Order: sequence, then C-alpha cells, then structure tokens
Amino acid sequence: MWNEDWASQAACRASQPDQLFVRGAEQNKAKKLCAGCPVKAECLAEALENQIEWGVWGGMTERERRALLKRNPNAKWRAVLEQARTGAGNRAVEATV
Repeated sequence: MWNEDWASQAACRASQPDQLFVRGAEQNKAKKLCAGCPVKAECLAEALENQIEWGVWGGMTERERRALLKRNPNAKWRAVLEQARTGAGNRAVEATV
C-alpha cells in the first residue's frame, strides 16, 4: 500500500539534512541509510515526479535520477514504483529503468 505520509516514516527522518545533501563519496553513506527504508519508493517517486535536483532521495543520487528522467521523461513514477513494490509491474519497471 502506498504511504501518503511517507516522510514521517522515513529512515532519515531524524537525520540532519547535511547527511543527505552531500557530494562525492559521501553520497554512498546517504544511500546506505535509504537501503532498508520502508518508504524508499515513496521518497524516490517524490523526487522524480517533482524533478528534485539535489540530495539523495529514495536511494538515488541526483545524477542517477537525472539519467533515469532523461531516459523516461514521461513516466508516471508513482505508478511505476507502486507496481514494482507489489511485484505486479516487473516488466513495466524493467522497461522504464
């Protein structure tokens, strides 16, 4: 089920923003925080749908998100990620990513 109030359940909710808006190798540390997050898909959808340019969101850096958006400019990210979570949209996700 999609969580509209995802930010309150994010693994990073108690983190300092400085930990998520970093450059270079520090991004890998931020991505590790996302790895087990229960709302990783919601976070990533938020960043992709709003084309947020800075920080690590949903386990992806700005560079990774930019590349994904460039390859799939018209994707409906919430729908894609919601289907991926349920396993119902594996082919749709593979085609998009």
